Formats: sequence, structure tokens, C-alpha cells
Amino acid sequence: MGEIVGREKELSLLDKLYHSHKSEFIAVYGRRRVGKTYLIRSAFENKFTFQITGLANTSSKLQLANFNLTINTHQKNNETINLAEDWITAFAQLIDFLETKIGKKVIFIDELPWFDTRNSKFIQGLEHFWNSWASARNDVILIVCGSATSWMVNKLINNKGGLHNRITKTIKLNPFNLFECEKYLKNRTIELDRYQIIQLYMSIGGIPFYWDEIQAGKSAFQNIEEVCFSETGLLRNEFNNLFRSLFKKSENHVKIISVMAKKAMGLTRDEIVKLSDLPNAGSTTRVLDELEQSGFIRKYQPFGKKFRNSLYQLVDFYSMFYLRFIKDSNAIDKNNWINTIDSPKYRAWSGYTYEQICLQHIPQIKQKLGISGVYSEVSSWRSMSSDNGAQIDLVIDRRDQVINLCEVKFSINPYTITKKYASELRNKIGLFKTETSTRKSVFLCMLTTYGILENQHSLGLVQNDIKMDALFLPET
Repeated sequence: MGEIVGREKELSLLDKLYHSHKSEFIAVYGRRRVGKTYLIRSAFENKFTFQITGLANTSSKLQLANFNLTINTHQKNNETINLAEDWITAFAQLIDFLETKIGKKVIFIDELPWFDTRNSKFIQGLEHFWNSWASARNDVILIVCGSATSWMVNKLINNKGGLHNRITKTIKLNPFNLFECEKYLKNRTIELDRYQIIQLYMSIGGIPFYWDEIQAGKSAFQNIEEVCFSETGLLRNEFNNLFRSLFKKSENHVKIISVMAKKAMGLTRDEIVKLSDLPNAGSTTRVLDELEQSGFIRKYQPFGKKFRNSLYQLVDFYSMFYLRFIKDSNAIDKNNWINTIDSPKYRAWSGYTYEQICLQHIPQIKQKLGISGVYSEVSSWRSMSSDNGAQIDLVIDRRDQVINLCEVKFSINPYTITKKYASELRNKIGLFKTETSTRKSVFLCMLTTYGILENQHSLGLVQNDIKMDALFLPET
């Protein structure tokens, strides 16, 4: 295995679990391509007693054949184990095999949800394996992994049957943040400045597998053109493959993602139902839950609003980029992306997407503000008055009686606050104080790429000027 970048906390935890004095049942989940398998193989390299990967979209009979072939491959003697007809028998054969081994027994089952075919009773077999044998020992490390996040959460981690509370440790593997992406590029001797790294992040997010495609010697623009728009680019056709691999009836998930991509601030459940033409039923709620669990969308409450007024917002960078730019592009055109630069469409997208990047790097922003240890809630705010349309991109409501109103601006140069914009900012702050009736101190924070250009309009108005470099801080 090559050197793994990032994931220090996860690697440390897995090492601790390996040296545990009891058997451990570890569930690792996260979206497709985020690096789950690579993490586990890096942590337990050469220590696996038995490892297997499920087969996608196939029958229970073939899954059992795969299991049988794998266990026979692991056998060191010439004895052949017969093909099991059910999962209870298959796991019993695994127990017999493991009992011949001395020391820690590390079992890795990758893409676990794929084994759970219709009427297969795979879960019952896994349940029997753990409850009747593994949990009673002190030398078993069972690691299961899956990209179908909703299955992992609902059927395994939150299992209400025989596997209820049996998972001893859960690891959700998240996409890289900007610090990890920069470190990853440096590890591959790819030199890009932070402005370009942010442009890449806005287009492909923090999925390590996507960053594997970035080539040295090319600018962010050139890499995006090649990876996202060329006929053979990995991300040109990744979108449909991604959703089909994660969800059954993925067309409903794509419908919801598509309507949400058109509304930056987010949509209520009722608005999603209306715009997507999906039924106002539990099936739609289930799709929303699956998208949220998988990290494609988030559910949040605007500042001062109640739970019933919650909004759903698309937060997956690649999905946003695909639907906005890649989907209707022509692969024959060799300059799809470069020709888009500096268009109104690009400026609107880059401004909104930089807001999302800031939202996903709140720990770094709080660290720069010097409030890492202060409890706070993060939201956005929109004026109740339909006349002015004032809104705040990011509100950090702190327990120390301070509210940071954050304005986010993405530009290639230091940002200039004009007399007109300064007036708009004062109006926003005044409206926020009036409409929310807050008694807390309100500070204006500017989140920009290269900072603000200090002038007569910024003085006395901006309390915090945070540049993009702050987003690259390591989490403490």
C-alpha cells in the first residue's frame, strides 16, 4: 500500500481497536470513492485472516459462491470446503476456518450491503456469527464497510433486531477538507496555490479518488477541463453511476438533487415535493433521509426559525458542478470550462459555492476567530420583509453573547467595500438586529479569498477579515 494522507484519527483508532482485549465489531461507512477500503487496508495491511468483497447487483447464489471461493482461497491445506446453501451455514464454515488460526483474527467484509440480496437472510447469518461465536471471544476484529450509507445506518448500525447495539465502534469517513487536499497534492509533488486548490474543491469536492485524477504541471482550469469535460474524463459520466451504485430507484434521488441545485439557500420539504413531482408521502421522506445520511444534502433551520421551517440544501460539490456545467456540455468542445470563466453563470456559481466551502470549514473559521472552545450554532438568515430581500450568508450564534454575521466573497483580488456596499451591509445588520430582537453583540466578519482592501468604508464596519488561508488550517 502507498502512503496514506490524512485519516490520522481513524488510523489511530483502528490501531487501538486492533490491540483491544475484547472482540470488536467495527462499521465503516461513507460515500462512494471516499477511501474506506484504502483506509482499512492501510490500517490492517498483512493482518487479515479473511477478507471478501461483495458483488454488485447479483443473486444470493452468486454471493454464496463468492464467499465459498474466498474461504477456499484462504485455506492453506488441500481440504476443500463445500458450497453452502445459506448464510447460516456459510458463516458456520467461516467459524470452523477461523478456529484453526492462532492469535488475532481480523475479518474484513467490504461492500457489506451488496451481500444483503432479497430474501437471502444474510443479516441473520451475520447476526448468528457475531452473537453466537465472535462476541464471546477476545481475539476477533470484524470490520464491515459499505458505500450504501442508508443501508449501513438503518440496517446495521441502528439495527432493531439481533444486531441491536452490537457494533462496538462506528467510523464515518468524510471527504477531505482543504488542509487534507493540499497535503495530498504536496505528497504527489503537485504544486498549486490555494486559490487554485479552492477552484478544484468547488468542482470536485473532497473525494480522494477524484483528486487522484489531478495532474502535475497543469493549472486548476486545465485539470477541470480534462477531468470533468473531456470525453474520457472520470467525472464526465460519474454522476449517474454514483447514484445508481448507492440507491435503489435512484431516479427519485436524482430528481430531488436536480431541483435543489436550482435553489442556493435550500428548499422546504413541500417545495421539493412540488418541484420534483414526487408524492407527498413517506417514500419521499425516505429519499431525503438517504440523501442526507450520504452527505449529498443537509437539513438546517434558518436563524430564528422553528424545526417545521427547516430547509434542505444541496451540499455535494460535484453534484452541484455536474448539474450546473457538465450535464449539458459537449465533449467535442475542447474549451468547455475555460470559455465559461468570467461569465455571469460562473460568477454566481463561484460565489455561492465558496459560501458552501466556508460552511464546511466552520472549525477552521472558529479557530481563526479564536472561539474554538465556544459553543455556537451555525445558520443563515433572510429578512422577513419582502421589500429589501436582505440575507446573511452565514450566521455564527455564540454562547458568549456574540453573533458573527459573515459575508462571503470570492474574487481573484482583495475585495473592495464600496460606499454603496457599506450602506447595504449597515442596512443588513440593522434589519437583523431589529427583526431578531437579539440582545447579543453583533460583529461583521468578511470571509474572502485575499482579504478586504482597507479603506474609509471598511473601517469601523468590519470586525474580522478572514482570508482563504484560514480554511487550510488543520483541525485541532
